Amino acid sequence: MKLGLKGKAWLKGFHILVSGIWVGAGICLLLLGFLKGHTPNGDELYAFNLAMKIIDDYIIIPSAMASLITGLLICWLTQWGFFKFNWIILKWVLTVAQILFGTFFLGPWTNGATAIANTERALALQNSTYLYFREMNSFYGSIQVALLIVMVFISVFKPWGKRGKIKAH
Repeated sequence: MKLGLKGKAWLKGFHILVSGIWVGAGICLLLLGFLKGHTPNGDELYAFNLAMKIIDDYIIIPSAMASLITGLLICWLTQWGFFKFNWIILKWVLTVAQILFGTFFLGPWTNGATAIANTERALALQNSTYLYFREMNSFYGSIQVALLIVMVFISVFKPWGKRGKIKAH
């Protein structure tokens, strides 16, 4: 079963929308992460952390999953397929890797930092675990967002062509 032109357009539109939301929310998390280091009091520090947790729980996670699902449907219901093109394979690998990394590392670091900031307020800035969570989220979150942006451009330029195809010089 393959989609017609209108169906493909709708599916592609939803994929672009949810992927854009994922990228935009990731950029927002980075910005909040960099700004929260300059907060003068514990209530603001907790508010920054809570905002990051809310963005992660209610925007990042759903948009990442929606991007995965719409990508799956595009591969299944169009001529693109799952393994015909090297750039699609790379996008699958990056998407799944980013979702797993977010699930097992970035999310728990965000949740842990929020819990510590909730309990300790301004003293969290002297807590080595909190500072570790913040540093890891800043560093790896930046890599995550950079990879998401790279994936956008891979989608636009569609490099590397079909698998197994020999290019004529």
